[in-house]
Amino acid sequence: MEAQIEQLAERIRDVLGDDLVGAYLHGSAVLGGLRPRSDIDMIAVVERRMTPEQKRGVVDVLLELSGRPRPIELDVVVQSEIKPWRYPPRTDFHYFELRRSDFESGNLEPWSPEADKELASVVTMALAGDTSLYGPPPAEVFDRVPRRDYIDAILKDTATVDEYLEWDTRNVVLTLPRIWSAIATDEVHSKDSAAAWALARLPEEHRPVLERARAVYRGDVEEESWDDVLPRVRAYAAHVVSEIRRVG
Repeated sequence: MEAQIEQLAERIRDVLGDDLVGAYLHGSAVLGGLRPRSDIDMIAVVERRMTPEQKRGVVDVLLELSGRPRPIELDVVVQSEIKPWRYPPRTDFHYFELRRSDFESGNLEPWSPEADKELASVVTMALAGDTSLYGPPPAEVFDRVPRRDYIDAILKDTATVDEYLEWDTRNVVLTLPRIWSAIATDEVHSKDSAAAWALARLPEEHRPVLERARAVYRGDVEEESWDDVLPRVRAYAAHVVSEIRRVG
């Protein structure tokens, strides 16, 4: 992972040149929960909007490095559009592995407007992780995100549970405790630490679903089809969403 991150930061810096203000890790890699199935999450801050040539250069880097071995998710934002903070901010570029085929076909902007809202969560995690790959410390580049904006950003994932649950089961099962714990505690958790927090609060009948997802994420067991337990997964998701709404 370390070699992949170093190469990513170096190659992104080569493409963006003097326009790059800083590059920062966030997510599991800096929140103490990096596991075999964790992604590498990075946000890059630039002085001006990327040119089409720069976007193509960044895409080429990501298509080469993402998934070898870890998937990469990258946001690029213009500094003047995130500091001073306003909500929702504006994303200049967003790469995620689920849309690899779009990027491979030459589509440089296949993300939805929801990526703008997600920046509230990304910036919050970057500040919490406090890890600079290039440039000044995160606190000098990012304003603190108001709690109301952060909560609004993470709550959006509850609206897509039914849509994603059957084909992205493990990720949905693990994302819901992160939302729940963030709203209930005002803390920023990794998927692993959020799962531990939620397991202590779940009714016994819902714990096996989260325990299974967590074991796969940690690399303790191989991922298997969830088809045989989907009714239990749906019941688990319904319970956690109800808890999120209760404390939110």
